[in-house]
Amino acid sequence: DLLVRVTYSYWELIATVKHPVMDGKVVEVQGTLEWPDEIRQSKRDAAVFLFYKETGNGRWICAVVKSLNGEGFLVTTYPTDSIKEGVSIWHK
Repeated sequence: DLLVRVTYSYWELIATVKHPVMDGKVVEVQGTLEWPDEIRQSKRDAAVFLFYKETGNGRWICAVVKSLNGEGFLVTTYPTDSIKEGVSIWHK
């Protein structure tokens, strides 16, 4: 199990600047991290994992996590209509 952290100020950056559509979606992102439908390892960075949770109508929430020294840090999160390339390391 990997504990994933994000500071309040960094979440605000994600939810207001990077992906404003995620504002108010903290619970959905937590659910994506706790009960993902699929986890993929990034093709570009072996320490980056993409957690996907289906939300319906062919849409997903993607939470991008960097693992560093056994700790996880939320890099970003966004809605998507496709699962990105990368190595599938876990599937529901």
